[in-house]
Amino acid sequence: MLMTASAAKPLTSWRPYWAKRFGSAPFLPMSRAEMERLGWDECDIILVTGDAYIDHPSFGMALVGRLLEAQGFRVGIISQPDWHSADDFKRLGKPKLFFGITAGNMDSMVNRYTSDRKIRSDDAYTPNAAPDRRPDRAVIVYSQRAREAYPEVPLVIGSIEASLRRIAHYDYWSDKVRRSILPHSKADVLIFGNAERALVELAHRLAKGENIGEIRDLRGTGFMVPQGWLPGPDWAEVDSTTVDTPGAVHAHPDPYALQAAAPPQQVGAGATAIRIVSKAERLAATKQARAHTAIRLPSYEQVRDDPVLYAHASRVFHLESNPGNARALIQAHGEGAARRDVWLNPPPIPLTTEEMDHVFGLPYARAPHPAYGDARIPAWEMIRFSINIMRGCFGGCTFCSITEHEGRIIQSRSEASILHEIEEIRDKTPGFTGVISDLGGPTANMYRMACKDPQIESSCRRLSCVYPDICPNMNTDHAPLISVYRKARALPGIKKIQISSGLRYDLAVRSPEYVKELVTHHVGGYLKIAPEHTQEGPLSKMMKPGIGAYDRFKQMFDKFSKEAGKEQYLIPYFIAAHPGTTDEDMLELALWLKRNGFRLDQVQTFLPTPLAIATAMWHTEKNPLRKVTADSEAVAVVRGGRQRKLHKAFLRYHDPENWPLLREALKAMGRSDLIGPGKRHLIPPWQPAGTACSTAPRRTAPHANSRPQKLALATRRTTPAAPAKSNPPARRHPDVPKHPLSRRKGG
Repeated sequence: MLMTASAAKPLTSWRPYWAKRFGSAPFLPMSRAEMERLGWDECDIILVTGDAYIDHPSFGMALVGRLLEAQGFRVGIISQPDWHSADDFKRLGKPKLFFGITAGNMDSMVNRYTSDRKIRSDDAYTPNAAPDRRPDRAVIVYSQRAREAYPEVPLVIGSIEASLRRIAHYDYWSDKVRRSILPHSKADVLIFGNAERALVELAHRLAKGENIGEIRDLRGTGFMVPQGWLPGPDWAEVDSTTVDTPGAVHAHPDPYALQAAAPPQQVGAGATAIRIVSKAERLAATKQARAHTAIRLPSYEQVRDDPVLYAHASRVFHLESNPGNARALIQAHGEGAARRDVWLNPPPIPLTTEEMDHVFGLPYARAPHPAYGDARIPAWEMIRFSINIMRGCFGGCTFCSITEHEGRIIQSRSEASILHEIEEIRDKTPGFTGVISDLGGPTANMYRMACKDPQIESSCRRLSCVYPDICPNMNTDHAPLISVYRKARALPGIKKIQISSGLRYDLAVRSPEYVKELVTHHVGGYLKIAPEHTQEGPLSKMMKPGIGAYDRFKQMFDKFSKEAGKEQYLIPYFIAAHPGTTDEDMLELALWLKRNGFRLDQVQTFLPTPLAIATAMWHTEKNPLRKVTADSEAVAVVRGGRQRKLHKAFLRYHDPENWPLLREALKAMGRSDLIGPGKRHLIPPWQPAGTACSTAPRRTAPHANSRPQKLALATRRTTPAAPAKSNPPARRHPDVPKHPLSRRKGG
């Protein structure tokens, strides 16, 4: 029987493994020499990662490595191995229990390629940002090499790359539907989501001699099984098309509704007296049935060949993501005698505050491994003085990877744990100047927010708690976060606490006190927020609030900035070419940008990441936010390179290099009235010398669009003479984290 939330075993309750006697290592060893200095003759567990090893809780391998060390296991790290042979996978010898394989804190394809499928010139997770230090689809490649090195050693895969590829998924870079990563990697177990519970229990059970092929009851794990396999005789399998029919919509009975009373029977021979079943009993029976039910998704071959079934499978997958009521999922791969099933247990039970404190309070060195010397690692520089205070996001943005990896339930650290880490940074981190660069996570302001009723939370199947409106059952109290901010900035030696994580402004406007605290004390000149668009069409496909919420927040931001005597700016982020976006939508966004005085220096084009709902829209041109049928709502998709370039050009309407493309598009759209020299026009009719398609010398004109200006990402010019501010950081891709434990910053 799978573990329920109430039965989740605390991380600190396991009896430590015998190797606990060796104590904590200054750094987890990356060489035989380090192992010998620690007195080890072998490693119990070897973790392989595509990132540089930085011993800090914002980096996944350090976090799980230190957690396993605290359980008493000897953990070694193989960082960025040479994957061209198996030799480098033998550098620490044969692990006693298992190999743990990960691509790193990012999906390797997102790490290596841009949204235009061009290879990136650098890698933030590599010393000196050197490119080409990891392979494409690193989990698969590393798994193959580890198998070659030691065929008999169990293989466990995890991290964001494994999580996002745990079932058949559309792969943007190959432009096809790929199989689950399990049959590709030939791993024994896949751990998805937050791995702590499953990893700790798996390690202890393997240490006691259990066969990894028989460990099938861990939440948050996936594995391959023979066709038709079920955990026990009390289990049942249902087809996903009976749960969410990809065709005619049928009403399902309400399990909470009162059942009509049966006609009275005469009690006598062979008759049974009617017993009234209470609501509590009905609920218990429903939960028990769900706990022993597995949903069969359409097979890999079906979703590969049928876009409707792909969109349907995506919808069912996301509806079964709540740890309180999710059922196991099955998906067949292969045909005939070669057919096997991918089996996914329900998601992991979120960590409690006490467990979060334990994980983040382990003895991290808070520095890169000494083997890197003086090499600069950009990802480390980014989070060096920042603190992750929570996990998860209930926003449900369809382009975001948080739901598939961290889940919607917020897991928060205690105030004492956060303040202690600030003091650790102050006292132990070289180069600290008194400024904490961020207190945040996937979003800046969901700390300690949760459903008001645990029973409602455990049974809810909504994809977002804030779309189309904030759920009335959601507690949006910002008081705990305000308290953290105030106590943090009052610590001795702390000059400033900045908030760099993206703000969920539709929540913030519910707490003027929070906005005032934030704007008065924690904004370093710029504050990033993510409206993503202004038009309802794309916003409805993103599950983002309307631009009116941005306007309300901006009013409060300006008001409190003025009261504090500060000149501060909002940095709004927008996505080009998102599913559901038309050329007309991008034109309206460009006009909004010009009316409001924004000039975007860098823009982001939608990148379809595996398993995201928006990716399903992009691939199938269907909307999985509703029941999917062959004739259901069609979603506009921008595929061609020229149209994607046009959508980016609308965001940078002020760049003369984009004017020829925009002129051509405006004429085709019947909007030639927007071409001209006046303020009401979007672009001028002439082209400056030295730019694309220039036909005349550069002219000087009073109109602002004729003066090339290199501004920050998106600075609001309140007056013509507004002083220049320090440039804010460039916008990251949704899968490029501020804290590498989180996958998308901001809402």
